[in-house]
Amino acid sequence: MQEVVITGYLRTAQSRCRPNDPGRDWLHAFRADELLAKVLPELVKRSGVAAEEIDDFIVGCATGVGEQWTYGGRNPIFLANLPETIAAKFVDQQCGSAMAGIHIGFMEIATGNADVVMVGGMEHMTRVPMGGTTKDRGLVSHNLSLYLSPEYKHWDMMTVTNMGLTAEKLLAKSGLSKQDMDAWAVRSHQRAAKAQAEGFFKDEILPIDAPQADGSVMSVDRDQAVRGETSMEDLAKLKPAFKKDGLVTAGVSSPLNAAGTGMMLMSKERAKQKGIKPLATIRSIGFVGVDPTIMGHGPVPASIKALDKLGLKPQDIDYWEINEAFAIVALNCIKELGLDPERVNVMGGGLAIGHPLGATGNRLVGTLARILNQKGARWGCANACVGGGQGVATIIEREDY
Repeated sequence: MQEVVITGYLRTAQSRCRPNDPGRDWLHAFRADELLAKVLPELVKRSGVAAEEIDDFIVGCATGVGEQWTYGGRNPIFLANLPETIAAKFVDQQCGSAMAGIHIGFMEIATGNADVVMVGGMEHMTRVPMGGTTKDRGLVSHNLSLYLSPEYKHWDMMTVTNMGLTAEKLLAKSGLSKQDMDAWAVRSHQRAAKAQAEGFFKDEILPIDAPQADGSVMSVDRDQAVRGETSMEDLAKLKPAFKKDGLVTAGVSSPLNAAGTGMMLMSKERAKQKGIKPLATIRSIGFVGVDPTIMGHGPVPASIKALDKLGLKPQDIDYWEINEAFAIVALNCIKELGLDPERVNVMGGGLAIGHPLGATGNRLVGTLARILNQKGARWGCANACVGGGQGVATIIEREDY
């Protein structure tokens, strides 16, 4: 088996999407594939590889309908003016889509079927809201109705299809409180704001000149949803977002976002031949299915699966990137795995930075690799819960260790 390394990672900033008020989204003028097409050529350039050397391109998107339909992954390649000889695939594993792309690329290289794989992720939740475009929603509803047949009645389908209700159920199961979630949300925004101010994200964000609603052009070079001034008092005032007597509010849920993300994977041998210094080596992957009504539990068994392959324990991991689809997902992971919170989402998480669904997996792994290099640490684990009841995880090791 060939060793697989990460030799490049780049993304756009993550804008704050508002389907009912598009002009407030800094990136509203661009389709998701257009954002991704801006990232890919620069990723190739920074990775030190010729585009003609790329064996496969894998793009993840959670809502691959309408303008986010990729023609089997080919549209972003064409938009980026990359060689037509690059094979392509589209992957949908909902919130884990880009990480699933990483996993597929990892397996292609590890088995000797490729030497260079580029992984993309994209989502635009202003232009293509959750559930698809307006004209697609009837089809989505029809597809969901298939699961209301008698054999599926042991599932509460209202909860399965409403991520907020799955978070409420996980919260009740965990024994944690609303105050715990609020405190984590404040921490996420404060850490992300500090990282922004100190320039941590600068090297992973490609600035985009974007037309704004007022006719001006803005260089979008920072994540729009970060609010460093968020306080416990502010969050305490928010009403339940998903059910009348619930505890999960918008403040402890990830916002809607748009972004394009990219990652370059290579065999370690090819990287050595080209004199490329990797960001990290991918050591293990994990993917599992869980009860869809407790979707946020997925990262726990997925991480354990990846850890077991290496003979590691959760405490052996130096830093974690746990996707904050909801605050309770990260908090539950910390509780169940016995993690030190100071090793988790140290630059803030999805509550602040954002969660553009299918694009998120690249950000989690890429940001984690950069953290390991900045901190001089060895092991990192990135994980995410996945709509429909799944979990994904990726363990990486810093190359210099």
